[in-house]
Parts: sequence; structure tokens; C-alpha cells
Amino acid sequence: MDVALGEHPVAQSIARALIEGFNKHYRIFRDTSRRAKALFESAAWQAQLDAVRDRVQFYDDRVDETVQRLRHEFDADSLDDATWQAVKLHFIGILINHKQPELAETFFNSVCCKILHRTYFNNDYIFARPAMAVEFIESRPPVYSSYYPRDKGLRAAVKQIIDDFDWTRPFEDLDRDVDYLLRAVEHFMGGWPAMEVNSQLQVLYAAFYRNKTAYIIGKAINGYQEYPFAIAVRHTDGGRLYIDTILLEPWRISLLFSLSRAYFLVDMEVPSGYVGFLRSIMPGKPHSELYTMLGLGKQGKTLFFRDLLSHLRHSNDPFIVAPGIRGLVMLVFTLPSYPYVFKVIKDVFGASKNMDRATVKKKYLMVKHVDRVGRMADTLEFSNVALPLSRFAPELLAELRQLAASSFEIDGDSVVIRHVYIERRMTPLNIYLEQADEAQTDDAVREYGNAIRELAAANIFPGDMLWKNFGVTRYGRVVFYDYDEIEYMTDCKFRKIPPAPYPEMELSGEAWYSAGPQDVFPEEFATFLLGRPAIRKAFVKHHRDLLSAPFWQRAQARIRDGQIEDFFPYPMTLRFCRMFGNGTATD
Repeated sequence: MDVALGEHPVAQSIARALIEGFNKHYRIFRDTSRRAKALFESAAWQAQLDAVRDRVQFYDDRVDETVQRLRHEFDADSLDDATWQAVKLHFIGILINHKQPELAETFFNSVCCKILHRTYFNNDYIFARPAMAVEFIESRPPVYSSYYPRDKGLRAAVKQIIDDFDWTRPFEDLDRDVDYLLRAVEHFMGGWPAMEVNSQLQVLYAAFYRNKTAYIIGKAINGYQEYPFAIAVRHTDGGRLYIDTILLEPWRISLLFSLSRAYFLVDMEVPSGYVGFLRSIMPGKPHSELYTMLGLGKQGKTLFFRDLLSHLRHSNDPFIVAPGIRGLVMLVFTLPSYPYVFKVIKDVFGASKNMDRATVKKKYLMVKHVDRVGRMADTLEFSNVALPLSRFAPELLAELRQLAASSFEIDGDSVVIRHVYIERRMTPLNIYLEQADEAQTDDAVREYGNAIRELAAANIFPGDMLWKNFGVTRYGRVVFYDYDEIEYMTDCKFRKIPPAPYPEMELSGEAWYSAGPQDVFPEEFATFLLGRPAIRKAFVKHHRDLLSAPFWQRAQARIRDGQIEDFFPYPMTLRFCRMFGNGTATD
């Protein structure tokens, strides 16, 4: 670009309007995140869930506001190429001392892509790649604090860490909890290593709030060794605080940041600093997922798509139709060398699906607004995604033309997908069960039922409970991923099948009872779920009560009474109340 900065006063004004729109967004975002501490202290669990849900819409609202401002004040749709080039250059200048430059660049892209035609999306008019480095941005308060155990001892350093979060509620017995924590660490490490001169504990300045727990995230540095940790702080039944556990294995800490869980509320001035610190303790976790889990979903999408384009440049396998049973609503395809699936809404649904495209999109948006409790895969939603035509297998193109012609077009050497959902690829549970031995079947069916129970407690009824709509993660966890029939539990009516008026009707194959659109008969689940003897045996062993209406009715009653269940992203065996029997937690 050869545009001189001083020659475009209109471009300067547009750049200022763009940064003002972003700054307003991030100010509101931070205000919501900052409130999490007070909500945790006051045990306002529903208000905290509401804050996570409401925050999802903030970004789109500010983008729409800014688009309307640019159209109203600058007639943005009619600006020429030179002006847009100058806008970007002026915007880069504004970002030199900005605390969230990477987020501001993404905001710039979001606004411009609502104004410019998509042929501009990958050229000089937007940030196809980042212009500003995000390393070493100064933050006040700092991204993390350092503590030196050699000064006053490890116990004093741990207590100081806890005290510095300045929670207004007192701890039930902090000395006891610190003792448990140190005993757990010593057991995990097999004894204490010699403490090096430069040993220190680095702790992210802000706590991570989700559900009923505050997490302290940090790492211990001893010489050349680094040891990550996450400390979970919760409320006792009496309203005081206690330390529930410390997680020390990187993969367990990584599970805290699984996209199948609700996003965190964290007050960050420099989010790139937090992501950089988290990457240092979870090097296998993509930047995109960390930004997403911090509530910065649009940044997560931006980084994901850049990673995808990079992968396409360094691979040559084709996009293919995803293996498994074909869905009635979604056409699903995948790139075998990339661990994600791409889901496109079909033009015509299966005969049993009484819904339209708008309803499906509403269901998928609903997943963003609820606590996914580790049992629902998060989705990245994209519009107008251009992928190389040469990478599409002929069979996939044929299915797209036949089943989803309105959702894509071929533009030159690109396939432009007008609307697509992208999820982490998992092994479909039905395929897993076909290959499982008896013990694996028992574990998977138990996990499946646990997933349904936890979703019910979180006010989610899966609707279509077939095995093919659930997946198995690499850690053996069963996760739900097909959302076109999900409902809030409180919107359903769970009924017992009434007796047949005479015995012959039970043998007729026809229902003798009426059913409304929200009626659910749990006794029917066995018909389509429990055909195989091994599966039936495992299901009846672990989850017989899911086949009766009272289980579901009791779950509804708890939700309507305002009870918010506890969901732990770590095994119960790691909780100090189980390890040491402190008797403080709700067991």
C-alpha cells in the first residue's frame, strides 16, 4: 500500500470511529468480567450464569452499532479503495500503544466485512494477518505476580497468594487448606525437590470464575523446571471459602479450558498476556481455544481460521464427507488431516424433522448461552468461508449440490460456504460401541448416561438421544454434539405412557395415546437405544431411572426451585474432602 497517512482526513475519522467502537465493546466486556468477583463473593450463581450468557451478544451489538455509524456519518458503502487502504493504515497507527491490539484488529475486520464485498476479505483492506505484535505489552495491574518461597517459606508464600486475591468472604480454615494443598503437592511430586535460588511462584493476577468456583492459575519455577497448577476455591454450605483441590497435571488443567464447558469470567487489561501465560503451562492448547474460553470468541474464530488456512497450505488431502450415519439436518464433512468437522444446514430435512433453517440456527446459538457442563461441544459459526475448490472431493461436491445447494457457491477457484458450523472431531458413540469390548461398552454407556444426567441438571434436554449424536473424546468422555432438537428441560412435559384401553392395542404397533409437541415419554427411550444386549445390560445397570418420567420430573422441579447444581471439571477423588476428609464440601 502506497497511501500517505496525512492525505485522508475522512480515513482518519473512520479509523477513530472504529477504535471508539472497539473500546466501548471492551469496556463493557471488562465491566462484566470484573463483576464476577463480587458475584462469587455473594454466591450470586444465577447472576453469574446470566453474565456469561449476556456477554456473548456484546460483540455483535457493538459491531452493528459501528457499521451503522460508518454508514450514517461517512456513507461507508460508497468509499473507494484508496480510502479503505488509508483507513487501515491510520488504524494501525492508533494501535501502537493499545492494550488489546489483536482484538481491535479483529473488530476492524468484523465491521469491514459487513460493509465490503467478500472479494476484499483476504487482501490489503482488512487484517488477513496481524499487524501488531502482542508480546511484552505492559499491563497495570500486571498479568501475573511473583512470589519467592525462599524468603519466608513455601507455606507463607501460598497463604500470601490466597490473601492477595482479597476475597471479602473469610476462609473456613485457611491454615488447614494450605496444609492439605502442600500434602497433595508433595504426594504428587513424590517428595520435595531441593529449592533453587531463583525458585518462584508465578500466579495470574485475576482469578478465573466459572459456575461456583474461582480458579487461581499459576506455575512454580524451580531452576529449569516449571510445574503448572490450578487451585479451586469454593463456598462451604455455611458460606465461607475453602480450597477444594489443586490440579497439577497439565492435561487436567487443560480440561478446565475444554470448549465443552462454559466460558470463564476474567478481568484482563492485556488478554494476550493471559493467553501467553496459559500457553506456557498448556503448550498443546491452541491460542484460538484459549481466547474463546476467556470469552473472546471472535478472536478465537479469527485465530482458528488463520490456523486452518495455514494447514491447507501445508497439506494436500481433500475435504470428504464425514464417516458415520448421515444426519437428517446437517451435511457434515471433514479434512482427515485436521481434527475438526464442518456442518452445513441442508436445504431439505428428513421427514421426521419438523423444523426450518431459522430454528436450527436458534438451537445452535442456544448452546452459546448455557452452561455446557463439559457435555456439549462448542461450535465456531462462520459465514462466507472461502475454501480451495481443488481440495473438495468430487463426492462431497456432489452431496453439497444435491443436499445443500443454497448454502454454497463456486466462485473461481474457491468454494464459498455461506454458513457453516465447525466443531472438534470426535469418535461418534455409535461407531465406538460397535468396536468396544464388554468393559469399554460398560464405561461408554455409563458415561453416556452421566452426560444426559448432567445436561438435565443444567436445564438441557438433548431431544434426539441416539448414540450417533454423541461423541467420545480422547479422554473417554462422552459429549453431545447434535443440537437441532435440544430444548430447555423446563419447556418439556415428561409423561408416563398411559395404560392401553385393551391389551390388543399394545400389540398393534400404533400409539394409543396422544402426544403434544413438547411431550416426552422416557419409557420409549429403550425402544431405540437398547437394541443390543450388551448395551441394554450396561444401561439398566447404571441408568435404569432415565427410562421413567419421575427422574425427569424431579430434575425439572430442582431447576424451577432455582437450584444450581455443582459441576466439577476434575474427579471427585482429587477433592480434599475425599483425600483428607475435611468435611467442608458438599459431598
